[in-house]
Amino acid sequence: MSATPTTTATTTTTIEPSVPRLRWWREVITIGLFYGVYTLVRNTGLKADSTVAALRHAKEVIAFEKALGSFHEKAIQDAFINWHGFIKFWDIFYGSAHFLVTIVAIVMLFRYAPARYPTWRNTLAVTVAIALLGFAFYPLMPPRLVDQHGLHYGFVDTLQKIGGLWSFDSGTMSKISNQYAAMPSLHFAWSTWCAFVLVPMIKPMWGKVLMGSYPLMTMFAIVVTANHFWADALGGAVALGLGYLVGGKLLTNTFVKVTTRRREPVSP
Repeated sequence: MSATPTTTATTTTTIEPSVPRLRWWREVITIGLFYGVYTLVRNTGLKADSTVAALRHAKEVIAFEKALGSFHEKAIQDAFINWHGFIKFWDIFYGSAHFLVTIVAIVMLFRYAPARYPTWRNTLAVTVAIALLGFAFYPLMPPRLVDQHGLHYGFVDTLQKIGGLWSFDSGTMSKISNQYAAMPSLHFAWSTWCAFVLVPMIKPMWGKVLMGSYPLMTMFAIVVTANHFWADALGGAVALGLGYLVGGKLLTNTFVKVTTRRREPVSP
């Protein structure tokens, strides 16, 4: 008699990575609370408002840019300063796009790309946290203020002299805003974040080009209005890169692994 071979069927179970279930109200509350804490710490916490340190750091940044042969902020402002309508546009852009475009990006990401949302939300959160460390431990006087403290470069505070949506010299803003929270530039970090988020979602090529140029527009705005040195934008790019590595990759992947492990079937 010949032996009949037996076949053992092996069944494998594939566990798909878990995508967190998103609730709009929970995200609104979380983002609102986080932004509230950020604003409080940025403007009043960690003893960031130090004029002596901020001026010293401004001298260091200027020396750094001069060493690279790239201290051109004053020349850029001088080229456009007499075009008051043009400057006023960039003052308004500086005071509004930073918030409006970021809010639009968050909403569109949540609504139309939920699978990407946790990664980029976490990236933004960690980027802001890194920026707070910079504000606390490296207060930096912006170009528009250095002439008031003994440095004679001739920068113009365009928000004050030409006007926009508001001015740092207004009673309320001067009391609640930390004017030395300049390194890294969150204007540049957030605009670059928005470009990474929105460009893949925009279909028309002209829209992709426009959104892709948004960080460059922001960099021009922060320089021509004398609110930042270009090195602050470099700091913003570094903060965003670290935010993506730590928040977008490490935290998000860890969460997915944990939630996926919880869904794995128990062996009999």
